[in-house]
Amino acid sequence: MSRTTLFIALLNFSSLAYATPDTVKIGTYVMSVHDINFHDQEYTSRFWLWFLYSNKEFDFERQLDITNAKSIDTPQLLEDSLEGKKWVLMKMKCTMKENWNVLDFPFDRQHLKIQIENSLYDKNDLVFKPDLKGSKFDSDETLAGWRIKNFKVSVIDNAYETGFGDDRIEKANQTFSAFLIEMDINRNAWGLFLKIFIGMYIAFLISMVGFAPHPGEVEPRFGLPVGGLFAAVGNKYIIDSILPESASFTLVDTLHAITFFTIFAILVVSAICLKLHDKEKHEACVRVNKIGYRFIGGTYVFVNFILVALAANN
Repeated sequence: MSRTTLFIALLNFSSLAYATPDTVKIGTYVMSVHDINFHDQEYTSRFWLWFLYSNKEFDFERQLDITNAKSIDTPQLLEDSLEGKKWVLMKMKCTMKENWNVLDFPFDRQHLKIQIENSLYDKNDLVFKPDLKGSKFDSDETLAGWRIKNFKVSVIDNAYETGFGDDRIEKANQTFSAFLIEMDINRNAWGLFLKIFIGMYIAFLISMVGFAPHPGEVEPRFGLPVGGLFAAVGNKYIIDSILPESASFTLVDTLHAITFFTIFAILVVSAICLKLHDKEKHEACVRVNKIGYRFIGGTYVFVNFILVALAANN
């Protein structure tokens, strides 16, 4: 090989090694977020995506990757040219996976994220540039029962600590340009709160009625709180069926636990009153019953008010 040929080869290699990656302008218009499913940890989103680029080797119909999607329906596609570049418009429908934060359910606040990449070309060949001006969401149709805040689009580098089978040192890690669609959603929660907790509070009130009968009337004094306890347990099972499993103690767990312990306290007071009644200490029996009724009822209402207020304003 002549020196001239070797020099040209080295020059071409150098130019390839330091080639500037192609820029793809990308934007979105989010039409809707719906079918929110806490138990299956998913939701569905419909949105438009558009791409503007020069490299004809990019084929987003086949190379599009939404990394946190469970499933992607076949998109509706429109291709054209704009300003001498290829313009691709895609109508997407995706089922997204989401780790819901249910600590304050139903006063929960969620952060939704859709991450989009090209599945073949890493950052050395392709970088996204977000269309900040054109990217928006449909405020009328996006999400019923929730308020959307802090909607934004951005671009990040997503690093994979693998060469995907390529053992060369320079390929040990690969970084892809990723386009992010993000939004915070807050629930309009008071109506839902009343719907799901009304059974628990009715169970508490039924249990409190157990203070009314004479301490010697064993059946209503103990039967009403026990019935209320079963009703509260049933209410918790119903709520748990719509929520994902969580190792944390949520607002739902806390309110029900307080209700369980409150009903147990009512039974303890009834037992003490029955014991005093059997010993014919009637004044002490009446006094314990009255103090128990006021203390237990007042404490329960106060603690619930504080916990719900903190969750609602968190």
